[in-house]
Amino acid sequence: MEIKIGVQHVAREIVVDSALQAQEAVDRITAAVSSGDPLTLTDTKGNVTVVPANVIGYASVGAEQKRTVGFTPFAKQD
Repeated sequence: MEIKIGVQHVAREIVVDSALQAQEAVDRITAAVSSGDPLTLTDTKGNVTVVPANVIGYASVGAEQKRTVGFTPFAKQD
C-alpha cells in the first residue's frame, strides 16, 4: 500500500510503501492528526518514518490492488 504524505512548506512528499490495509492507514493518519501525536509508519523493508502531526498537509492512501507476477504473452506478428 503506497502512502503519500504532504508536509507543509516542503515541496516533496513522503512516500511509504506499507503493508497496512487502506482503512488501517487512514485510521492511523486520522488518529495522529486528531491527537497531535506523531504519525509513525513502517515500510515493507522495516524502515520507520515518523512525521509530526502538526506539519501534515495531506495524506493520500493508494487503492488496494493485487499485483500480478509473470509475463504477458505478446500477440504473434506475421
